[in-house]
Amino acid sequence: MTGSAKGIGRAVALGLAAEGLDVAVHYRRSAAEAQEVVAAAEALGVRAVALRADVTVESEAQGLVDAAAQALGGLRVLVNNVGDYHKGPLAELDAGTWHHMLDSNLHATFYACQRAVPIMRAAGGGRIVNIGYTGAELLKARPGIVAYQIAKTGVILYTKALARSEAAHGITVNVVSPGVMENSVTQPLEEIPMGRAGTLDELVAAVRYLLSPPARYVTGVHLEVAGGWNL
Repeated sequence: MTGSAKGIGRAVALGLAAEGLDVAVHYRRSAAEAQEVVAAAEALGVRAVALRADVTVESEAQGLVDAAAQALGGLRVLVNNVGDYHKGPLAELDAGTWHHMLDSNLHATFYACQRAVPIMRAAGGGRIVNIGYTGAELLKARPGIVAYQIAKTGVILYTKALARSEAAHGITVNVVSPGVMENSVTQPLEEIPMGRAGTLDELVAAVRYLLSPPARYVTGVHLEVAGGWNL
């Protein structure tokens, strides 16, 4: 799982460990936090390994997938969580930030998926879940986060295309999009019909469902965990 040393990634990694899945804990700078997740996963009775990579670099993202498969004896599940966030006036958006939003959200997901697919095909199937952003399919003007929004919309379109191409090979590919969560930087609760932020446990439950046996016929889906936000 990419980006699993802290926050949403940590919660999902430990949620999967609680289901009995061995986990590869990916980090770029948070080595100490990654080792804490490894220890917590091992305490749940599964194998866990911490792996460092900058997944915005194609060779490192692909190397991460290979290292995870080698360390854990295969790869049947990939969760792409890496994706930095930027908010600011559109007039002040510079090219470096624009490219980083695409690199960390869209390109990193592409690199990891493209390497994981042949491994999963050889194993007879697999599950991929990409973490998105609620409202990315609306194509609604959000000038303050436009680079992030475009990248996450790209994740959804790429996910759907990959889901269609890999369905015959037993690989499902879906998107889970958090809305305003308990750890979100901003909390516009007045915009949410349910009137509250989502919990990380609720987000983890959505990912776990898409990896469960009952979801083996579910692919190309964009599942929002957002309390009705943007409806």
